[in-house]
Amino acid sequence: MKHIPTNRNWMQNLGIECSAARRKKSINPDSGRVAKVLTRTLFVFFLFLLPVFVAAQISYERLLKAPSEPSNWLMYSGNYQGWRYSTLDQVNAMNVRRLNVQWVFQTGVEGHFETTPLAVDGVLYATGQNNLGVAIDPRTGRTIWQYQRPLPAKVRACCGLVNRGFAALGDKIFMATLDAHLVALDAKTGNVIWDTEAADYRRGYSFTLAPLVVKDKVIVGVSGGEYGIRGFVEAYWAATGKRAWRFYTIPEPHQSGSETWEGDSWKVGGGPAWVTGSYDPELNLLYWGIGNPSPDWNGDTRKGDNLYTDCVVALDPDNGTLKWYYQFTPHDLHDWDATEIPVLIDTDLEGHPLKLLLQANRNGFFYVLDRTNGKFLFAKPFVRVTWAKQIGPDGRPVLTADAVPTAKGQSACPGISGGTNFMSPSYNPQTGLFYVAAREQCDIVSSKPQPFISGRPYYGSGNEPVPSEKDWGALRAINPRSGEISWEFKYYSAPWGGSLSTAGGVVFAGDTDGNFIALDARTGKDLWHFQTGSPIFASPMTYALDGRQYVVIPSGAALFAFALPDGAEVN
Repeated sequence: MKHIPTNRNWMQNLGIECSAARRKKSINPDSGRVAKVLTRTLFVFFLFLLPVFVAAQISYERLLKAPSEPSNWLMYSGNYQGWRYSTLDQVNAMNVRRLNVQWVFQTGVEGHFETTPLAVDGVLYATGQNNLGVAIDPRTGRTIWQYQRPLPAKVRACCGLVNRGFAALGDKIFMATLDAHLVALDAKTGNVIWDTEAADYRRGYSFTLAPLVVKDKVIVGVSGGEYGIRGFVEAYWAATGKRAWRFYTIPEPHQSGSETWEGDSWKVGGGPAWVTGSYDPELNLLYWGIGNPSPDWNGDTRKGDNLYTDCVVALDPDNGTLKWYYQFTPHDLHDWDATEIPVLIDTDLEGHPLKLLLQANRNGFFYVLDRTNGKFLFAKPFVRVTWAKQIGPDGRPVLTADAVPTAKGQSACPGISGGTNFMSPSYNPQTGLFYVAAREQCDIVSSKPQPFISGRPYYGSGNEPVPSEKDWGALRAINPRSGEISWEFKYYSAPWGGSLSTAGGVVFAGDTDGNFIALDARTGKDLWHFQTGSPIFASPMTYALDGRQYVVIPSGAALFAFALPDGAEVN
């Protein structure tokens, strides 16, 4: 744990220099004593101010009303509905071309930078690679405090030592760590309040997601689907760190859904839950996407639909009880996790007002469900799909001859990284459009039996890109009432960055070639871009402070903050 150092460097970090430090020699014998007194006085003065500067008090009521505080960004997706939308409109389609960099924060840590910072009452809270957590001055990008939980020597993570963000409640912020701990930090200081071990990292369990706070609980889902874990979503009491409930994504014998597993395959069945879910306070339902069965590409030992892998589950957040589920890809053989963010909207469909759940799934189809009961309404492809002809009226895919990997390899579109992935979509209530980063890449997937060894990758063979095809992608705007694509903005390479939409009529997004892009939310017109110098593996967020709207994107090892140069008042 690193605290603010009590020395000259700390004061310089706040823009203050000690007069004694600027002089090599004193002219007056008393000047040294005066300088020391001044230094101590300034230090005490700023220690007094610092708690005010970094204090955070986030009630559950504030989280419920997060959209009414557009100057802040209080949870991973911006609101419980998973919209990643802001009502800030100082930056708009007419002036976005004037955006420029205000500050850049460097983590100094290599790897994919996937965080979405929280903006809470004048402080940014961000996570980084290798269990890094940091509080940042949102005006300047300077560090307020830094926390880092030491990583075990052999932590197992399939896809990088990443983390996607904090959650906040009261005076605490919560971080789920790569070694499968949930940690509560004091928002003012970064000091550890409690630290709870959720699972054994040596067996492949880990956390990479941003937690979600619902009422008085902190909810997380585990990573590790490539290691033959038994996945879960679970809740902890925010005050104490004690576990409140756990929902296993793989049922054990005699539980509902266990009939979809062969023999003891459920014990190593996978089902990670590694991306943050959504929540409907009116229905009191928590929606969480569940990942792939294990082994990923060989189903010989796990015959059946393999519930609740590749599902969205609706849980009671008070006790973890399953209310309903819908499975997107029964008996998945391509690693098509259904962990993509569930987006919740209320709208008319065929003349009837409905509460909908939208998901652009990794299997290449865009789905619309009734979120009150999980009823399948319709699905349409949003990328090239070769493994299924369609999703039938019963909600199950109608398979093609290309649906099953072979020992020699079988091509499949989309590839194993999916038609989209963990990167956040966004929804704009002004345009009524759903924006998703679409990946156009096909793979040759091979399948072979593999023995399970605890703590080691459990894939069941492998994959490679189709050699004759160049991957590419697009940001696509989908009409959720029809599933039709309204417009697209093409990317040279398949993307890993998500999107943010705003009341200014702008959609922000990032591509794998390092471009941070602003598009017209209604038409997809290219309005502005900035080359960050590194691939973007995160989704943007926005906040406002001192009359200025900022837009933030991680790239490489850096966090970039943009604003207009004139700082006009925020509407």
